[in-house]
Amino acid sequence: MFMRTAASFAAVVAISAVLSAAAFAQQQDGTAAHSPIDLGKTTFAQKCSHCHGPNMVNSGTITPDLRRFPDDQPRFVTTVKQGKNGRMPPWGDILSDDEITALWAYVSSRRAQ
Repeated sequence: MFMRTAASFAAVVAISAVLSAAAFAQQQDGTAAHSPIDLGKTTFAQKCSHCHGPNMVNSGTITPDLRRFPDDQPRFVTTVKQGKNGRMPPWGDILSDDEITALWAYVSSRRAQ
């Protein structure tokens, strides 16, 4: 029984060491694991919140409540890249495809049910 427990403990320690080393390596090369939602939230705060509001709704302006944006990623990507009706500027030359994908992850995570 003791040998089994010791072996199990050793396996857990070994797995933990491997996972810790992988996390440390990611942090060292600047690619710390962040979810797309977290990255999208950061991009939204930096690039979008001044018009769309910090909570995706900005009363008193013409911007839509992004929490109610339809579940339509192609439409979202097109709108972000090309702008909308001369009121929303195009962001296709400013934001990367990865940033736009992360924005979609964040916006869709906040969708009103």
